[in-house]
Amino acid sequence: MSDWTFITNHGLVLASIAKNQEKTAREISSDVGITERTAHKIIIDLEQAGYIERVKVGRQNTYRIHPDVPIRTGDAAVGELLVMLGWKRRKKQKTDKTPEKAD
Repeated sequence: MSDWTFITNHGLVLASIAKNQEKTAREISSDVGITERTAHKIIIDLEQAGYIERVKVGRQNTYRIHPDVPIRTGDAAVGELLVMLGWKRRKKQKTDKTPEKAD
């Protein structure tokens, strides 16, 4: 019987990031069972596709997930997949602090 996985390494890296958005590429690679170099390449792919955003905090990267980006193979959003895998979505924070105008 051949070895195969149902979810690609890209999906596994995204799930690893969803568990802890402050993981290093080395920690992600260990979680997924890939090389650190491959983890870096996948992180770049996910960032370029808009699934994640890399945020520099000091010397370390943290990641922000964009859960409403559609999955490439269907109509579902990536956040829906992550919820099925156990990810708990954080409450959205208001970024616009200007008061609403009364008509």
